[in-house]
Formats: sequence, structure tokens, C-alpha cells
Amino acid sequence: MKTTERIFNALLFEAIALAIIIPVSALISGKGTSELVIVGIALSLYTVVWNYFYNLGFDRVFGANREQRTLKTRILHTFGFEGGLIFISIPTIAWFLQIGWLAAMGLEAVFLIFFFFYSTLFHWCYDKYQPYKTWFTMPATKAK
Repeated sequence: MKTTERIFNALLFEAIALAIIIPVSALISGKGTSELVIVGIALSLYTVVWNYFYNLGFDRVFGANREQRTLKTRILHTFGFEGGLIFISIPTIAWFLQIGWLAAMGLEAVFLIFFFFYSTLFHWCYDKYQPYKTWFTMPATKAK
């Protein structure tokens, strides 16, 4: 994956996730959506950076041919990716939403369950359908 596609992948991943998780989080936590948008965007910015570097390393270890990755490989990918997010997200959630560590861990647990399935499905579909190539590359012209 080239840098522009990595950025596209990360931004698409985060945009869809925020559109799902902010309204649901507002219902679960009782916090206003404006508060959750701020913490969501802050964590998303961190996640985009983490996503870029994590996927760069993952591609180097597991090879760049994403179309041949199995669901098992994608599940492994998700565990590693989400594990790296925990160290930043729990303190950020607790601090910004002014909730205790236990409540932040509970909220993070809900996020982890959601993101485990979402991330696995998103990346598996992304590998299969290659939206960046579909949307941003021109088809090769046939030689006459």
C-alpha cells in the first residue's frame, strides 16, 4: 500500500467508526454528543497515526499481498492493533469525560468489542474490494 492509500484507509476507517460509535456512546454513557465528538476526534487522530505505522509494520511482517490474507490473519491484525490503543484510550477517556478508571475501562471494553468486529470486517472488506483503487485510479487503456 502506498502512503496515500494508507492515509485513505485510516481516514475511511475512522470516519465510519465515528459515525457509528458517537451516537451509541452518547446513549450508553449519558454524555452529550458534543463531548463525545471531541474525545472521539482526539482518539481518532491518535488512531490514524497508530493505524498508519501499525499497518506499515504489519505489511512488512505478513507481506504486502492483502488480497490473500485469511480471516485468521485479519483477526490477529485486529488483536495487535486494538492492544496498542488501550494504553492511550483509557487515560484519555477517564480524563476527558471526568469519569473513574473503572468506568473508563468499562467504556473501553465496549469499544474493544465493537472495534474487534468492526476492524476485522472493515479490513477484510477493504482487502477484498480495494476501494482506493476503485475510486481513485484510472483504468488502463487498451493498446490498439
